[in-house]
Amino acid sequence: MASERRQKLGVAASVAALLALAVAADALTPEPRRIVLCALLGLMPAALLWRCVQALGRRPPRMEAAGGCAAPPRDRDDQLPALLALEARLEHAPIALFRLDHASGAGTLAPLNGSARRLLAPGRASAPAALRELLAAQPVGQRQLVSFDTERGAERALVAVSALALHGAPQRLVALMPVESELEAEALNAWRELVQVLTHEIMNSLTPVASLSRTACGLLDDAAATLPADIHADLDTALDAIARRAASLVDFVASYRSLSTVPAAQPQRVALAAQFARLAALVTPGWQAMGGQVVFAVEPASLEAVIDAGQLEQALINLLKNSAEAAAAAGVAQPQATVTARLSRGGRLRIEVADNGPGVPAALAAHIFTPFFSTRKQGRGIGLAMVRHLVHANGGTVRYARPVGAGARFMLTF
Repeated sequence: MASERRQKLGVAASVAALLALAVAADALTPEPRRIVLCALLGLMPAALLWRCVQALGRRPPRMEAAGGCAAPPRDRDDQLPALLALEARLEHAPIALFRLDHASGAGTLAPLNGSARRLLAPGRASAPAALRELLAAQPVGQRQLVSFDTERGAERALVAVSALALHGAPQRLVALMPVESELEAEALNAWRELVQVLTHEIMNSLTPVASLSRTACGLLDDAAATLPADIHADLDTALDAIARRAASLVDFVASYRSLSTVPAAQPQRVALAAQFARLAALVTPGWQAMGGQVVFAVEPASLEAVIDAGQLEQALINLLKNSAEAAAAAGVAQPQATVTARLSRGGRLRIEVADNGPGVPAALAAHIFTPFFSTRKQGRGIGLAMVRHLVHANGGTVRYARPVGAGARFMLTF
């Protein structure tokens, strides 16, 4: 900016000097000696004018900013900090950004920031090549909800693709935003509200049925002497069946009510080794009675977490109980389970619960956390649904991960 101002002042001064010499030469007596002297004096401002005009001609054109106002030119040294700041923001953006060089979608998908590189790194996406093909096939200008397999199970994400041209070459910018946690939270809230409404309405109907059936049983006993024996027996059997079923349904519905009344988490600093030691004292006798064992491990032993200890303990108890029941139903001779806590990439706490039971069929894996869904005839579908509620209440996620060998594997990430 200062250099441009100096060049303009030089042009103005040169023009003024040349005009002054021209006026002086015209006013003086036209002698050859004086004309030559004025011409010599005009060489210096003419040369200065030429240099200033050349310098101004070499300056790059101004860019027009928003609103039609001319944006002030910036030197390379001024632009470098802004470029570095922009690169840092893109690197740490929570959205995975990719570049696709060919507009046809046949090019190679290249990660542009840390989120994209971590997604394609070993230990995250189960099939990086399939994920690349999936993203490259997405249409431009539309948002699509896609699902892909990861080490922690299936995850859903929102994909948006934009087309642009850089240096004359067509490219696509692919943005992948993970939304699995948000979708799960919304689903949990919807289930919680539905369960709350259903249990309230069902309890309102069952309570008087149970009460009236017990009252009718008492009245029937009082009128036993006036009724024939066969009629009394039939009425007594019918009323007793009604009372028993009503009481059973009341207990059944009350168990589901717990899904809608999960208390708020009370997080505190917890030493996981001590937490696992208390949990081992609770569940080990039951597993030993089945002829099996549970192994707990914390890596490193000093690992701590800020979490609601009671809710974490209840979630792990439900998972281990589910493993024990599945192993017993499948007739596993020596059931085993392992509970391991360690830090994953990004410093997040990961707790893995694995067993050697029958596992979960692939067709049912997407439904096991749904309330009321159970693979057992006498199951109520509460255990795993409660696990998900408790984990989400502490800001975490729970996934059914594809096991390396036989059995089931659940991963809790906080």
